[in-house]
Amino acid sequence: MRSDPGFDLAVVGAGIVGLACALAAVQRGKKVVVIDRDAQANGASVRNFGFITVTGQAQGYMWGWAHRSRMIWEEIAKKAGIPILLRGLLMTARRPESLVVIEAFLKTEMGEGCALLGREDTLARQPGLASGNLLGALWSPHELRVESREAIPKLAQWLEHHHGVTFRRGEAALSVEPGKVMTTKGLVEAQAIAVCPGDDLYSLFPEHIAAQGVRRCKLQMLRLADPGFRLQGGVMSDLGLERYEGYGALPEAQPLRTRLQQEQPDHLANGVHLIVVQSADGSLVVGDSHHYAPTPDPFASEAVDRLILDEFAAVFGAVPPVLERWTGTYAHVPGKPVLIETPMPGVRLVMVTTGAGASTGFAIGEHVVEDLFEGAQP
Repeated sequence: MRSDPGFDLAVVGAGIVGLACALAAVQRGKKVVVIDRDAQANGASVRNFGFITVTGQAQGYMWGWAHRSRMIWEEIAKKAGIPILLRGLLMTARRPESLVVIEAFLKTEMGEGCALLGREDTLARQPGLASGNLLGALWSPHELRVESREAIPKLAQWLEHHHGVTFRRGEAALSVEPGKVMTTKGLVEAQAIAVCPGDDLYSLFPEHIAAQGVRRCKLQMLRLADPGFRLQGGVMSDLGLERYEGYGALPEAQPLRTRLQQEQPDHLANGVHLIVVQSADGSLVVGDSHHYAPTPDPFASEAVDRLILDEFAAVFGAVPPVLERWTGTYAHVPGKPVLIETPMPGVRLVMVTTGAGASTGFAIGEHVVEDLFEGAQP
């Protein structure tokens, strides 16, 4: 057993939220150690779109945190050797009710820099779209896309090699008390501790997690072959206008919701909405769905994949061959997108509970580190 004294911050969890806390701390000149039970990133932080989504985040602090996180991604991507593969978002609309939601959104402060495109301008901007019943689209310039399964390891390597962050992988945190983390390989001492457990609901502070009603959300995603055209940004559909709170919470969204319930009840029942992004090799990452349970089963449903691909077909027409399928899970609390608790002095429990870790994590890390070392209020 070994003891590593002298750290300013110990971070439990090497997902995007844990790495964000580490980044915020080293930028303040702190000495940081990151502890993770896995040999490499394997959870929600690498099983997603890598889409840093600003437009459509819930109005208020989530939207603000997404803007700030997007700025940080832009800043560190070059330094860490992380390619930005796409910029912007095209939210396509096939129903008049969707255009009403987009117009209402554009009147809010969240619509700054965005625009409503007509049918012809939408088709001109994005090759490959099915022209059928396309009416137009919301264009946002704010979004960024990275390849998560590559970006997270590169971010960790950069923090280690250029900022001196110590990584202790393959090492589980067994218990936490003020100033101390006991692991399977010894004691780690630090002035402050950030516990960023992802969707591990039971290992550390389970009573605090249970009190907030945290459960898991399972999602299904696919990779499709290169369709023969390049995306000009991420692409979504009418279902996203219902699902994303930045649009869906607007009063003008209710008629669209009613129509979707009539026309696509199975999609809504399975939490299906469409996100399409493109990788450097031309392949498309497509999803996703949402099913909730304390411990979701690990099995992917072909029927759910078919719902996702049906929506893809409605937007793009032909569906390229499926190259890869996977599931992921993340922590979820209805109506509470972020959980930041103080289970004991000098310790913060930090969970993104809405699947927006890539989009908001860097700003959350800044907030948590400021809180730990300067006593900032939420």
